[in-house]
Amino acid sequence: MAESWSFLDTVESNFSFFFLIELAKGTKEETIAWFTKRIVDKKADGGAQLLIKPLVTENGHENIYLVGASHLRLLLGAETVGLVKECNDNSMRTFTYSSRKTFKDFADDNHNFLTIAECQYIIKHELDNLRAKNERMIPGYPQAKLYPGKSIVRRLLTSGILVQIFPLHDREELKKLRHSWYGRVRVGYQPLDDIRCYFGETIALYFGFLEYFTFALIPMAVIGIPYYVFAWEDYDKYVMFATFNLLWSTVILEVWKRICAILTYRWGTLLMKRQFEEPRPGFHGVLGINPVTGREEPVYSSIKRQLRIYLVSLPFVCLCLYFSLYVMMIYFDLEQWALDYHEENESNFSSLMLYVPSIIYAVVIEIMNRIYRYAAEFLTSWENHRLESSYQNHLILKVLVFNFLNCFASLFYIAFVLFDMKLLRQSLATLLITSQILNQFAESLLPYWLQKRHSKRMKQRTCSQKTDMDLSLAEQVNMEKEMGTYLGTFDDYLELFLQFGYVSLFSCVYPLAAVFAVLNNITEIYSDALKMCRVYKRPFAEPTANIGVWQVIF
Repeated sequence: MAESWSFLDTVESNFSFFFLIELAKGTKEETIAWFTKRIVDKKADGGAQLLIKPLVTENGHENIYLVGASHLRLLLGAETVGLVKECNDNSMRTFTYSSRKTFKDFADDNHNFLTIAECQYIIKHELDNLRAKNERMIPGYPQAKLYPGKSIVRRLLTSGILVQIFPLHDREELKKLRHSWYGRVRVGYQPLDDIRCYFGETIALYFGFLEYFTFALIPMAVIGIPYYVFAWEDYDKYVMFATFNLLWSTVILEVWKRICAILTYRWGTLLMKRQFEEPRPGFHGVLGINPVTGREEPVYSSIKRQLRIYLVSLPFVCLCLYFSLYVMMIYFDLEQWALDYHEENESNFSSLMLYVPSIIYAVVIEIMNRIYRYAAEFLTSWENHRLESSYQNHLILKVLVFNFLNCFASLFYIAFVLFDMKLLRQSLATLLITSQILNQFAESLLPYWLQKRHSKRMKQRTCSQKTDMDLSLAEQVNMEKEMGTYLGTFDDYLELFLQFGYVSLFSCVYPLAAVFAVLNNITEIYSDALKMCRVYKRPFAEPTANIGVWQVIF
């Protein structure tokens, strides 16, 4: 391995750019020189041994840099991060540079041996592991403290010196993916392998689960249609459908575990060793010694964290749950008012008014869910969790408890307190359909329209310029750096979780719930694909072996 790193110095710098780094305007020259030097320095000297060049636009140098690596550097990085690849004997093994000839499809001139997502992950890993040696501060910024072992990129981000870092889109590969993914409306499976190669396993598994869940809903939809058409009102109808619901919801989750394992084994992430988890960027505390690694890093008392959780966060969540129940009771008062108004007038207008309280309540639920999400993120960040996984688990717990009560409490109340099956059916239909429309608008249509308008302005601004390759790259960078940031699959899985709740818990009362869920998910596949390719910056590729805590939650 050491010989390989030495040989890296002698090869030509034939490389591709994968990442864009934007530094704040007015960043001091000594800071830029120090940071770029650390990126290109040899691994033995504490550098990342990557390649970097400034992007020069018509306005001159704008503190924007492109980071990449040669093919050999990426192969050595693949061994460092422990990528698992298929061998010539069809087994899956951890890649090593010394035994590279034993791996399937490997050739010295085959630059497609590593996927784009894998290349991106390798470079991101090297940048994240670019650590301070003996520096006690970022050169030029005495207030930005460093300590041995601190991630330089994370410190630059929290100090505001580094504005953003994100992977650039590969226009040729993205064009191919868009054509095979959503370029034409057709009935068929998604190109999950292509999605994985471009966006990574985390994104690919989400779309795989979305596709699988949509197909799994079809039997429920097929059985639900005759139930709804014939409008059977006898007790046996509900028992039979509820029994099928119970079996269906159990079986599909178990089958998904197998499908997920098949996919991730083929992709190599099922056998991939987990990387040691570093402290999250927002974690702060007094400097101390980590008893596991022996490195100097911030230390924060777990007692203080528990006090914040149980004395502040927990009471706040309980208060929000109480407020949600209070809003629910106002909704029932409105339902009673609408029913009384209909009994007095019995007109077409009064019949429509019966649906108004449910529609208003559905809109209020969505607004409350989104406001609470911001509050939950603030509280979870304030709790100062050391690891990103711990932060995510506490955030998911807070959000799920509130969303579950906010979305389902009224339905449980109608079913088990009021015993009003007609009102339950009406409320379920209104809540399900309204939430689906609002989610499609807020998550896909609105961001797409805003991005379309921004792209139009950018094209008008650059229409008189030349179209050579460098200028095209500059235009691409200017467009992508203004795009919104994709915040991960949290909201997407949460939407599917609530949909799964509506269908598995209450579709025996409203059999068309599965039908509307299928229709929504078909449009969701296309809108989410459009969102990933056209609306947001390209997200960081992250290897994963499953859908994580969401499997347990479902």
